Amino acid sequence: MDKKTKGIWKTPLKSPVKLIVWIFLSICVATLVVFAAFYLSTAPVLNPQFAAITIIVATVLALAVVALIALFIRCFFSWRNLKRSLFALACFITLIALFYAEEDWRGRHDWEQFKQDWEAKGEHFDFASVIPPPVPDDQNFALTPIVFTSYGQILTRDGKVIPEGRRDKNFVNRMKMNVVHNYEESPKDGDWRTAKISDLKTWRDYYRALAAKTNEFPVAPQPQSPAADVLLALSKYAPAIEELRQAGQLPDSRFPLDYDNENPAEILLPHLSMLKQCSLALQLRAIAELQNGQSDQALADVKLALRLTDSIHTEPFLITHLVRIAMVQITLQPVYEGLAEHKWSEAQLVELDSELAKLDFLPDYRLAMRGEMVLCQEGVTDYLRRHPEQLSNISGDFGGDEGNSSSPGTFFKSFSYYSLIPSGWFYQNELRGSRFMVQQYLPLADLEQRTVSPASLRRTETALELEFKHANPYNRLEAMFLPSLGGAVKKFAHAQSSVDLARVAIALERYRLVHAEFPQLLDALTPQFLEKIPHDIINGQPLHYRRTDDGQFVLYSVGWNEKDDGGVVAFKEGKTPTVDISQGDWVWRYPKKE
Repeated sequence: MDKKTKGIWKTPLKSPVKLIVWIFLSICVATLVVFAAFYLSTAPVLNPQFAAITIIVATVLALAVVALIALFIRCFFSWRNLKRSLFALACFITLIALFYAEEDWRGRHDWEQFKQDWEAKGEHFDFASVIPPPVPDDQNFALTPIVFTSYGQILTRDGKVIPEGRRDKNFVNRMKMNVVHNYEESPKDGDWRTAKISDLKTWRDYYRALAAKTNEFPVAPQPQSPAADVLLALSKYAPAIEELRQAGQLPDSRFPLDYDNENPAEILLPHLSMLKQCSLALQLRAIAELQNGQSDQALADVKLALRLTDSIHTEPFLITHLVRIAMVQITLQPVYEGLAEHKWSEAQLVELDSELAKLDFLPDYRLAMRGEMVLCQEGVTDYLRRHPEQLSNISGDFGGDEGNSSSPGTFFKSFSYYSLIPSGWFYQNELRGSRFMVQQYLPLADLEQRTVSPASLRRTETALELEFKHANPYNRLEAMFLPSLGGAVKKFAHAQSSVDLARVAIALERYRLVHAEFPQLLDALTPQFLEKIPHDIINGQPLHYRRTDDGQFVLYSVGWNEKDDGGVVAFKEGKTPTVDISQGDWVWRYPKKE
């Protein structure tokens, strides 16, 4: 039979062009098959109107696969084509293997070299460098019976998570000290940053009105003074507060967190919200005690609130220190009101200054940033390198049924294309993120000069934009972790400035008790009332201070905008205006005398 009469199905595919066409078609069909399988495994269950389309697509794909198989069989009747194909396949596999080997080696080598260089400069990248040291159980505030209730329903005493189905529904959290039934109905509090004193009349009215709906807070049969009524309402927490005060006498504190968790992102911190809630209760109680002429009790509650703040200062989590900052701002309110109304004695002022002097948020910033770098960035990245399929939990690309292990989505979630990512790319992300942290974020707080420069942060933000200007596999995880950290240093700076302003205000009140007036200059406070006057943490210059015509004073830092606004506080626009620490000055002043 003449060769010209043979059809394509009886002629081996000897032409390289035909072979290339066959390979191209095979790749296209394979891609369509993978895409279809991926779509069907992640999409919701198809509803009836898509059934016909699904059947048509499946039929077309099946016919294409059959045709390609037939071509494949005829193609390899030619031994020359078979040998060529096997050689090409071997070369392709070798190239892939070399690519993975090179990327993995280079990524790990670059990361190890980076660590070696920076560890020689005194930096540390191991978990042990940020994890607080163990504390003997009998000296550990966090393991006392009452403090245990702040997390014991969720965590064991060694930090392991209790499965939800095994949690004690009757567990009593004695550190849950709500001061309101519903926070949306909460009376407006005072705010020292805006020179506002708390109005306990609104609190008394709130508790008495609430008594008509619930017996959550005790009230007297007849109205008393606002302070007395508030103290009565909060008396339900008196036993727990006293037990907490006794627990606070222990010298150390280390909450049992699961630092050994393979995925640091899964470490739970349920105690933080309870500590903050206790601070709110102690704040309101201390303010009522001051107005009720019980300054000794108020001092004790302020000291207890500061002890709660101190109990978590060794934790290497940014969120922990942001909660601490909030707790300090809460606790400064009764300090402020006692100063504004001259409720504190000389001895009490000395104690308050001693307690506030223990707070130093600049080293705390360094600890929090190192914790983010080592635990939350490197730790999570390393976890994802070992479990790349978990990237789906970050990207949200996969939508399989979480509760059904037999669903198609579960299979593709376990064996996803994320598993094909070279481990070297994870090391490169780890390197770039850590490099940016040690070169840009950590130096923002200058511990030697005790300053924080907003201009430095602006340069860091510009560098961050350049870091992500060109997306590539080496900066994808870095882009997820780093941008949210930039604003933290401003909050730490504001917190330290707040403490510094409070300490200077205490010294000013001590001066007034001796001289019956505030000084003309801050220099008059040293060394009798303050060993050293803190400088403005923003620029290293002296704090701004002036006496006012009503016998009071204005004390302030230039704030984050680095501009002297004359002691004016800025507010964010909104339904309820709040202080904008990015604008205006950071001010300590008292309400004008009427």
